[in-house]
This record gives sequence, structure tokens and C-alpha cells, in this order.
Amino acid sequence: MDAAQLEAQQPLPGSLSWKLSSHPITLLTFLAFRISSIAVYFFGLWVTSSMTMIFIITILLLAADFYYLKNIAGRRLVGLRWWNEVDPATGDSKWVFESSEPGIKVINATDSRFFWLAMYVQPALWVAMAILAIARLNVLWLPLVFIALALTIMNTLAFSRCDKFSQASNLAGSALGTTSLAGSIASNMVGRWFRG
Repeated sequence: MDAAQLEAQQPLPGSLSWKLSSHPITLLTFLAFRISSIAVYFFGLWVTSSMTMIFIITILLLAADFYYLKNIAGRRLVGLRWWNEVDPATGDSKWVFESSEPGIKVINATDSRFFWLAMYVQPALWVAMAILAIARLNVLWLPLVFIALALTIMNTLAFSRCDKFSQASNLAGSALGTTSLAGSIASNMVGRWFRG
């Protein structure tokens, strides 16, 4: 087998192959949490007749997915992280966004594609589950679906805003020079605009 044939068999950078991931264990764990909550909800009644068991397992998987995505997968796969701070004096809440420095961490195209695809597909699947529950008149399942929608949409919105913050900060920093004081001030000012 010559080099051209071997190269033709290799997946292209950015293609959806977990083998190209910079963090394959993080990526596979992230995808397992994203898929398992929907799978337990959708296929659960075929395995067991206990609605309570399915509800509890799905909630636990959704909570684990929310935590893992927010604190581990987002930072390792795309260099983004967010959290919510409450000012103790006023009680005001604001979202804080953090992104890795553009020159320090190189984002793998495969990790990024998997991350953003999973971020937007999962809420869409939960919307489909809500429509299915309403169409079948399974009103008892709607609270679980609404909890799933709240958690997945919250993470999707937060990471989308975090990505916009990251792009705006990088643009402001590069326009004025990241090593200069002016570049640092510009990045901080743009960052304040995106704090909720």
C-alpha cells in the first residue's frame, strides 16, 4: 500500500471521527452523557414498566451531563467555560464567560464540530420528545421533558454567548495587539459587554 492510498484512508481533519479528537476520552464521555439521557427516556418503557425509575435515571443523567459539559467538556474540547455569579450586596445575578487564550490552546476542528453539533441537536431532540408526549397525551412525561429542555437550552445559550464573547475578545485583542496594554484593556472592555 503506497502513501497516497494510506492517506486516502485517513479521515480528514475536522471530520466526525472520534479518532481525530485531541481529547477522545472527554469527547466520548460527553457524547455518552448527551445520548444516554435521551436513550433512557425514549427506550426506557420497553425495558421496564417503572415510570419512576426512568424519571430518576433520566434526571440523574441530565444533571451529570449538565455538570460535565459546563465544567469539563466545554473547557477541554472548545476552550470555553461559563458560570453564574451573584453579587452578595445587591443580589444581582450575572453570567461570566471564560475562554482560553487564542495562542495558548489550539482547538481541534473535530472536537469543535462534535461539541457544537451535540449542543444544538440535543435540545432539538427534546423538543421532538415534547411534541411526541403531547401527541400521545402522555402528560405525566411533560415535567421530565421540560426539565431536560431547561437544562439543555441553558447550556446551549450559555456556551453560544461564551463563544461570541471569546470571538469578540480575540478580535479586540488582535486589533490592538495582545501584548500591549491597549489590547488587554480592549479585551476586558469587550468582555464586560457580554457579561449578563
